[in-house]
Amino acid sequence: MTTQEIMERAKAAARGLCTATTEQKNIALREMASAVTAAADKILEANGADMEAARGKITDVMLDRLLLNHDRITAMADGILKVTELPDPAGQVLETITRPGGLTINKVSVPMGVIAIIYESRPNVTSDAAALAIKSGNVCILRCGKEAHASAKAITLALQDGLERAGLCRDLVMLIDDTSRDSARELMCGKGYIDLLIPRGGSGLIRACVENATVPCIETGTGICHIYVDKDADTDKALRIIVNAKVSRPSVCNAAEVCVVHKDIAGKFLPMLEKALTADRENAGLPAVELRADKAALGFLKNAKAAQEKDFNTEFLDYILAIKTVGSLEEAVSHILSHSTGHSDGIVTENKNAADYFIANTDSAAVYVNASTRFTDGGEFGLGCEMGISTQKLHARGPMGLRELTTYKYVIVGNGNVR
Repeated sequence: MTTQEIMERAKAAARGLCTATTEQKNIALREMASAVTAAADKILEANGADMEAARGKITDVMLDRLLLNHDRITAMADGILKVTELPDPAGQVLETITRPGGLTINKVSVPMGVIAIIYESRPNVTSDAAALAIKSGNVCILRCGKEAHASAKAITLALQDGLERAGLCRDLVMLIDDTSRDSARELMCGKGYIDLLIPRGGSGLIRACVENATVPCIETGTGICHIYVDKDADTDKALRIIVNAKVSRPSVCNAAEVCVVHKDIAGKFLPMLEKALTADRENAGLPAVELRADKAALGFLKNAKAAQEKDFNTEFLDYILAIKTVGSLEEAVSHILSHSTGHSDGIVTENKNAADYFIANTDSAAVYVNASTRFTDGGEFGLGCEMGISTQKLHARGPMGLRELTTYKYVIVGNGNVR
């Protein structure tokens, strides 16, 4: 099918889904999870083809994003099942107003309609997006990058089989076969068909969608995430947090890219950090982290490279960490405000006043005190899986769960009232 045909079929399918009950949607989700599990071998075969084609063309950490195995497929199915346990966000009465003339005005949550998601090389986004769309009463059009297309196709076919077994239309979840920029542009300009466009990927993709879309578009964040080690930080705690935030999965948007350190604690903390991220990892047979430090930080480090200005404006998605020293809490916040993408930023401190100042003055979707930025995730926030992390302020901000995939309408009930 062409992209235009898919949009037309999605629009038609949306009219049927909006009347589905919560139980019907949950049955469909359970069947979708079962179908993904049953199709594991086919999905892995398709993923193997994607991995082979991508090897040597993308970095090892990006290959990790593309890779599927039995554990990850099980996690995908479990993620779908967890959505069945969450409240149905559609059809909720959000507010009731009773007017003196007898009118009752209800503000009721309703599905968006047709949601298109453009993503790159993470096959699990396919099932996450589909599960959230179905539970919230939306049709989902998926458009993935060429690196993950075979994997996404196998997953989508399994999801459609599950929908069909539950008595729902296969067109509720559809994957676009065209991975060229033409299909992305068609979705961006699909007025009358696409009710919400969500891009998930690198800064180039997100910028293209935000700048060119004529349909409503959510700006999901590239993550230039900072962790500030305050002069009153517990250095052991800070070390655990930054190591986790940087290396647990460096290719994701909630990984730390910049460590900001107060000069009063830099002499003690930075050698500890360098050892943990380089020598300790090399001794364990793990990739070392390349440190790119400003002039003041270089004096405390043995093998760091001199940071360039661009290093503080880059989402590395790799084993690279930029280091910035500051003379005060205020300078730290000023640096973060100048370079952050508004995704996730944190402070490590034992000083409550410092924490309160950081919270009040840091303008990000998720602001952390003494915790890793890696928690910015729909599952970790108790939202089930997520559509993405919104870094804008209108409609949705932070992890986008079920509630963020609905809008509302007013339902007015009278008894012959006229004006």
